[in-house]
Amino acid sequence: MRIHSLPTQLVNQIAAGEVVERPSSVVKELVENCFDAGASQITIDIEQGGARLIKIRDDGCGIVKEDLPLALSRHATSKIASLKDLEQVSSMGFRGEALPSISSVARLTLISRTQDADCAWRVNADGSEQDFDPQPDPHPFGTTVDVRDLFYNTPARRKFLKTEKTEFTHIETLIKRMALSRFDLGFTLTHNQKEILTLKPALNDGEQEQRIAGICGSAFIENAVKIDFAASDLQLTGWVGLPTFSRSQQDMQFFYVNGRLVRDKLVSHAVKQAYQDVLFHGRHPVFVLYLTLDPTLVDVNAHPAKLEVRFREGRLVHDFLFSALHRSLANVRPGQDAVRQVSIEPSPQTHPVADQPQNAFSVAAKPNYSPKPPPQQASLPLQVEEAIQAYASLYPKTEPIAQAQAAQQQARPLGQAIAHLHNIYILSETANGIILVDAHAAHERVTYERLKLQYQNGAVPSQPLLLPIKIKVSSAEADLAEQKQDFFHALGFELNRSGPETVVLRSIPALLGNTDMETLVRDVLADLNEHGVSQRVQEKSNELLAKVACHGSVRAHRRLTLDEMNALLRDMEQTERIGQCNHGRPTWIELSTRELDKFFLRGQ
Repeated sequence: MRIHSLPTQLVNQIAAGEVVERPSSVVKELVENCFDAGASQITIDIEQGGARLIKIRDDGCGIVKEDLPLALSRHATSKIASLKDLEQVSSMGFRGEALPSISSVARLTLISRTQDADCAWRVNADGSEQDFDPQPDPHPFGTTVDVRDLFYNTPARRKFLKTEKTEFTHIETLIKRMALSRFDLGFTLTHNQKEILTLKPALNDGEQEQRIAGICGSAFIENAVKIDFAASDLQLTGWVGLPTFSRSQQDMQFFYVNGRLVRDKLVSHAVKQAYQDVLFHGRHPVFVLYLTLDPTLVDVNAHPAKLEVRFREGRLVHDFLFSALHRSLANVRPGQDAVRQVSIEPSPQTHPVADQPQNAFSVAAKPNYSPKPPPQQASLPLQVEEAIQAYASLYPKTEPIAQAQAAQQQARPLGQAIAHLHNIYILSETANGIILVDAHAAHERVTYERLKLQYQNGAVPSQPLLLPIKIKVSSAEADLAEQKQDFFHALGFELNRSGPETVVLRSIPALLGNTDMETLVRDVLADLNEHGVSQRVQEKSNELLAKVACHGSVRAHRRLTLDEMNALLRDMEQTERIGQCNHGRPTWIELSTRELDKFFLRGQ
């Protein structure tokens, strides 16, 4: 065939193949337009999972009458004007492809009114980008996009749609994710005239945590660490779940770059590294995180649907994310009220609130009791809290003594040991209740962190090989080995290039004497080539240190004295990542006096 130009509608339908995968894709593009319009309230009406109707209305700035035809034309936008603008995009959309692409595979009506217009104007579109005839409309300030009969003219595409329930679930999940990116906006979502989701603007910390709890579950907020970390013109804020609050799937991971939800390999790698030795195997962390950086340092134009980004300084971003998360998790210590180790709701009907590993230590106690009224205990206080208060009133203390005791309690958040249960668990009493500690798991973490610190602070001992190892690698990896001499030397390696695709290993870290060094070197070079960074040597070292710590820690069924138990509690209070052992299992849990009262129905 001779070369010829494609019809405009066909061009738009081809573009729609990249942008419009399913109804939720349409919703994403249109809601992002609402963001860019400066809306404060967005209403999304869906019918039949989006196949019949997607109607999105906002109270943003609107579009002037003369610009309505342009808004429905390809590559027409108000958001960029030059290549310089493209290199520092701060808006959600900028290509000008969404509306014409959507209108080429659906019946689209666009209605908009600006603040200074006497009335709104309405246009209909079919993807041909012609024959626009704006008509007046009584629409209030803002914009409504009405999309009906999606894929009506492309039946092959329509056959790929799933059930109505499945398609709406995708839309609902998307709106929740977008609502986490813009706390300042209100959202209303309906399906088949039934209101499904209503979110008011969340303008302070408490309201934002309520929105997160409504979307991710209250257990997430109860088991999360709040992060606010800034360095090198980068800022990371948000919430990360404790390692003990993990998931079997990666379904509760939300990462936003300058307000845009993305899934990025570099980000995933940094998060995985940060949780490396605190997460139970086979589990995935949960987080809602916001990375803010100069728009010139990130390319948001790397994916047709803008689901991926490309960082101009990938190594810097990776190290920043790792450091922020690593330090934030390390600094979680006993006595921080904002963080709970385990969420417990002892009640006649106890339901699990977190997707926890089956062999992780957890408490889900259900008190056995008769429906008859409990026996009268008139001579005793009804609650443990009352008992504490009553005892204090009977024996008033002088102010200096009370202050000293309060300071001691604050300095010892894990309390004082009172028993060793089954020669495994330490029972400790605190001002707020009781604490149970897995002595072996806790001592394992204490020992492990000390060994890591000792190993990292000293020069890494190197051991020469009797017979050097020749390793075949790619030319790019051989270049890296030559360029990264200082990196390898700092880790205890002597690695030299001996040919275009050959390196020779002459010395290795003494701690890794029994490791498959050829595989390790290949993996480190592959990491450096892919990510610009490698943690494999540290991982291998940590694995060995963890084994040493495990074998050198208090064994189960060994009876501990009170002094030994208290010494371990004090060490725990000063140890980073003490909430989990080296294998990701919890090391301690707390029961407050209020929870103890609930177990025994006191005060009810």
